[in-house]
Amino acid sequence: MAVKKTGLGRGLEELLSTTDYEPAAPPSQQALRSLPLDLLVRGTYQPRQDIRRESLEELAASIRAQGIVQPIIVRPLNRGGVSGSGKYEIVAGERRWRAAQMAGLTDVPVVVRDIPDSAVIAVALIENIQRESLNPLEEALA
Repeated sequence: MAVKKTGLGRGLEELLSTTDYEPAAPPSQQALRSLPLDLLVRGTYQPRQDIRRESLEELAASIRAQGIVQPIIVRPLNRGGVSGSGKYEIVAGERRWRAAQMAGLTDVPVVVRDIPDSAVIAVALIENIQRESLNPLEEALA
């Protein structure tokens, strides 16, 4: 008998129970913007450690053909207690950022959010865990 996959293990409640982050912000603070690639830096709490080169090359080819379909989520960089650097930390979308560099883009679409450290890891995990790959039939039909 096959074991039924239960989703996110202990559940999102367990992941998010230690934070009081409220993701809803006024629309003006979550508006889609375009930022230069060189203003973005890798996220401190990026859960993905192994990003395959072949996968990035495929994504870069897609970006060249279609552009970036889903914006990168960033927050103003505030490391070492210093803010106002003009740089942004990637919360979700590092693969898109790297592939955009490979594709030769200079700017990328982003949504800037003010997310506290206590919530960044949860947001990054949700971005990666909730993604489900297409099955072979869905890929063929697409």
